[in-house]
Formats: sequence, C-alpha cells, structure tokens
Amino acid sequence: MSDNKKNHVSTLPFSIPTEDGYFFNYNEKIRSYTINIPNGELYYIEHFFTEAVAHSLLASFLQNEDNLDWKSTDWRAYEKEKFTTIQFSNIQWRHDQIKLFGKSIYTPRYSAWYGDKGMNYTYSGLTLSPIPWNKDLIFIKKSIQERFNNKYNSVLLNWYRDGNDYMSWHADDEKELGQNPTIASVNLGTTRRFLLRRNSNHAEKIEFQLKNGSLLIMKGKLQHYWQHSVPKQRKIQTNRINLTFRNILKS
Repeated sequence: MSDNKKNHVSTLPFSIPTEDGYFFNYNEKIRSYTINIPNGELYYIEHFFTEAVAHSLLASFLQNEDNLDWKSTDWRAYEKEKFTTIQFSNIQWRHDQIKLFGKSIYTPRYSAWYGDKGMNYTYSGLTLSPIPWNKDLIFIKKSIQERFNNKYNSVLLNWYRDGNDYMSWHADDEKELGQNPTIASVNLGTTRRFLLRRNSNHAEKIEFQLKNGSLLIMKGKLQHYWQHSVPKQRKIQTNRINLTFRNILKS
C-alpha cells in the first residue's frame, strides 16, 4: 500500500475490491485519483467543477419557457406524452421509449443527444441524431479536453428526476464507439451511487458516490469486461443530470 493510499483510505470517495489487480494513486496537486482495475482504468476528480459552476449548469439545463422551477416542480406530473408540452430553453429533453421483451416502455429517466453533425448513436433499439452543441455543453467539453488528451464529438445527457429514476446494468460497447472507448462522465446535482461489476464475477464491484461537479473517466478495455449502473435510491427527492462524453466513429 502506497503512502497516498494510507493517507486517503479512510476518506475515499469510492470503494474497490481488495483482490490483486486493484490499486490507485492519488495526485495531491490536482486532487485526482487514477484507479487501475483488471481490464480497465478509471480516473476520478471529485470536484472537477466548483459547486457554483455545477449549480449554474444544472439550472441552465432545466430552464424552461413555462417558468417551472427546476428545484420545486413535481416532474413526475409531466410524464410520457405530457412531457412534450414543456418548452425547455437550452436542452431538448426527450422521454424515450425502448423495446423490452417485445414491449415498448418509457425509460426511467429523460435524455438528450448532442454532438457534431452526422454522429448518430444507436442503443436499446433507439437511433438518435445529434442536436447541435450549445455554449454550456461546449464549455464542459472544452474543460475536459483541455485537461486530458481526449477528443469528444458527442454527449448523452441523462436526467434523473429523483431516486426512482435509474440506469440498469449495461456497458457502453456499441459499435459506433470503437474498440476501447474513453468515456468522460460529468455529474451535476444530487449525489448518486454509481456501480461497476466485473462480467466474469458479479461479486467484484466498484462503487462511487458521484457528487455535484465530479468527473469520472472510463478507459481501456473496461466496457468489454465491466458493466455499470445507477441504482434506485427511493429516499432521494432531487435532480441529478449526468453527461457522458463520447467519440463516435464514422461508419
């Protein structure tokens, strides 16, 4: 165990298995963690954006022409077809339907797909055409790209209205993302659990408490050997928006 690991083991913002192959390094200067795991690598900055910046971005993404307050509105009163009556100012949110066991069901979250022209994305039976970038999304993208040597041409936004919204176990391994995609995940709003489990042994799990303004980057072969999820947390009553920046390969 390194000195850094000793110093931070009691206050880690994540938990990893104790088996061989799992270790991390902490960079005190930029307050970042590099986490090595079997068949993958994670990079985590708990406060990539300040509370003030993250709060401003969240408010912008939920601003609407109907003057519905993003903090106090009962968003569950605006589900399914009724959701289309809301005119959002900065993000074109969708409540998509996906195919599950031959039936069409609404996803347990709202979403939006933005990016460069022609960067279509297909997942869960949906094919999404990108909406052009806006200034807030460009700001977030540039902030990540300036810190890391990664380029992104698209972003998937997921809005979790409360703890009843969730994301099931899955991997971001669609063909459009290439062999070993590097995916950057930015979190705004309420802290939510983020879990990863190893395909070959579901008992091997990693857990993060993703806070407002945090950044998590998934690298290497991770998407082929691991799945991830955002489980339900029914006691949570407040909003969280997650943005996953990706690089779509042209066919």
